[in-house]
Amino acid sequence: MKKVSLAIAFSLVMVAGFAQKISRINISQTGTIQGIYLLLDDNVTVNLSVDGNISAYGVEVYSDRINSMSRLDPYPGRVENYSQNDNEAFRGKLKYIGRNVITYYGTYDNEAYRGKVKTIGNQTFEYYSNFDDPSVKGKLKNIGPTPFSWYTSFDNEAFKGKVRSIGNTSFAYYASYEDKAYQGKIRTIGNANWTYYASFEKREYAGMVKSGSQFQTINGIKFFVQN
Repeated sequence: MKKVSLAIAFSLVMVAGFAQKISRINISQTGTIQGIYLLLDDNVTVNLSVDGNISAYGVEVYSDRINSMSRLDPYPGRVENYSQNDNEAFRGKLKYIGRNVITYYGTYDNEAYRGKVKTIGNQTFEYYSNFDDPSVKGKLKNIGPTPFSWYTSFDNEAFKGKVRSIGNTSFAYYASYEDKAYQGKIRTIGNANWTYYASFEKREYAGMVKSGSQFQTINGIKFFVQN
């Protein structure tokens, strides 16, 4: 009986820990994060924006093609939204998907947080506040134990407001004083590098990727760098 209880407890811990796994990030060449995909239990995936809003959810289905994009199919299990009687900051928003309960910051919270995801399972989401640099106000500060940092208004014009690091993965960009064809575009994500055709090369190629793959797996997260 004790062994069964321990097995159940271990399973619950594993489910709770699994609920905050960042599986994929879609990011443009110019450093705009277009989607943060969180893999929950039951193969459920939630697509979250950098300002804490859920834009899509479902069961992630992968193509047989190598390095191809996945899609989200409708989740066949329990899906429940907050009612019109709940706080106006999150009424109508997703409350349950499968066993995963989702909470949000309410109208009584800091103005920079209101309506944003607060928890998924036992993982807490935090954001930069009104007291932080205006370029990062309201953006993700951490998902569970994974911190997010951003370039601020004190940084180079081509960097400001863009993601600087996610966990142990750092991001660098071409500066505003570099060739106009690729200034502001991603230079590195972790140890992955990108180069681009310059404005003085073939005009039809200017700004296009010269080296660097659209698909990278870095520190356990899949990155899709979109044109």
